Amino acid sequence: MSKASAEHLAFRPGNGWLAGIVLAVLTYWLFAQTLLNVIPGISKSLGLQSTIATLAVSITALFGGIFIVVAGGIADRWGRVRIFRIGLVLSMLGSLLVVLAPARMGGLTTTLILGGRIVQGFSYACIMPTALALIKAFNDGADRQRAVSFFSIGTFGGSGLTAFFGGALAATFLGWRSIFVLSIVVALVALFLTRKTPESRAVVAPNAPARAFDWGGLVTFFITLVALDVFIAEGAQLGWLSLPSLVLLLVTVVGAVAFFRVEAKRIGRSPFIDLSMFRNLRFTGPVLANFLINTGVAAIMVTLGLMQKGGGWNSFEAGLLTLGYVVAILSMIRVGEKLLQRFGTKKPMWWGTSILLVGIVLNSLTFLPKNLYVVAVVIGFTLFGVGLGLFATPATDAAISSVPESEVGVASGIFKMGSSLGGSIGVTIAATLVAVGAAVPASVVERWGIFSGWTVAAGPVRFGSMLGLGFVVLAAILVLVAIALTVPNADQEKVAQEKATAR
Repeated sequence: MSKASAEHLAFRPGNGWLAGIVLAVLTYWLFAQTLLNVIPGISKSLGLQSTIATLAVSITALFGGIFIVVAGGIADRWGRVRIFRIGLVLSMLGSLLVVLAPARMGGLTTTLILGGRIVQGFSYACIMPTALALIKAFNDGADRQRAVSFFSIGTFGGSGLTAFFGGALAATFLGWRSIFVLSIVVALVALFLTRKTPESRAVVAPNAPARAFDWGGLVTFFITLVALDVFIAEGAQLGWLSLPSLVLLLVTVVGAVAFFRVEAKRIGRSPFIDLSMFRNLRFTGPVLANFLINTGVAAIMVTLGLMQKGGGWNSFEAGLLTLGYVVAILSMIRVGEKLLQRFGTKKPMWWGTSILLVGIVLNSLTFLPKNLYVVAVVIGFTLFGVGLGLFATPATDAAISSVPESEVGVASGIFKMGSSLGGSIGVTIAATLVAVGAAVPASVVERWGIFSGWTVAAGPVRFGSMLGLGFVVLAAILVLVAIALTVPNADQEKVAQEKATAR
């Protein structure tokens, strides 16, 4: 037995190690995601254009989603611990660039803020698949499910707390930059707590030939998603049928066709995204549902943005609306774990999504008088948290436990790619719909007679927010459809596990 193998078998991760993993995850979900709430204040203090501000929110998830599978695959071969640590270093670098962004200095301001956000995206791409892979490598059975629950607390819980946390810090004398200074400290603590982790790699056959990296898959995937994101974000301003928009749409379609053709030819030869993995419904179902449910992050941005732009609240006051979400998700994630152990994957995912859907519907009722709408939002965010809490652990555990050990890094990357791309695309689409609605003259909205109880000027923003949240409602309905059609029930899971054991 090699020294590395002996260290791997002897390593027993304790609570401190698990805390380090969770802190690493929080560098994105708690800290980097604060822009969902504090971007209005950052935009005002730095003098950012609205399009740059929207891009600053979504670009981290976009780059993270594009490169997360690459990082997962590299980590399986080069070392998961090594890529995990690189991710933490990149997190510190990205946060530092954001902190150093000067106010109202044109290109320099834009370069530092967007550059920092892109580096944070690369950090996310490195940390997320390796954290999940390390959890599976050093934990089995109930211990793995417990670790996944805490991982989910870091991801879903961090995303719930981020609005209140960011708003609270931004409202102090320390200002919004303190968020990213603290993120650097947290990354350093995560490095310290996980410093003794032995290296972990995928098991590869001794005589397995080396495979060339799939640059064709990466390039076509990157071009397709960037073109799609720009088309959605800028289409209203450019004109949906204008020549630039049509070119972007054409690039998206051609890029997507090229990507699937390239990847289909590389099945079995280290593709960028192994399309053959999606033949496994126990993997495909949770990944698809996870992608769709993460578009729901747009609900936080839209609702809190409405209260700041239309209701006259500051970021801290708006963030208070999410406290019920935070408490609910932190309370229900372990409940989701227990439901997973008792009922399997499908039922907890279905129950969780159904409750989440009710919560989003309440948030979308922007025609209500202001005080009544605040009550609806508090209840809605709480139900949102309950639903995500029930959904999180079953979906995550199903994805990483449905593939062999040699593919867990790539599988983790694809699963978390769904999280980041779902959030990025959801934010972009919702922000576009909000902008479309907000462009309607206030006098026109007033004549409709349904957006009363606030100021007249708030009418267009309320209408746009209803459109944006309506998109999130539709996405939640599609999650239910995806679960019903693709996630195996408990009996099917049992049969699949028995077959895997027999092999």
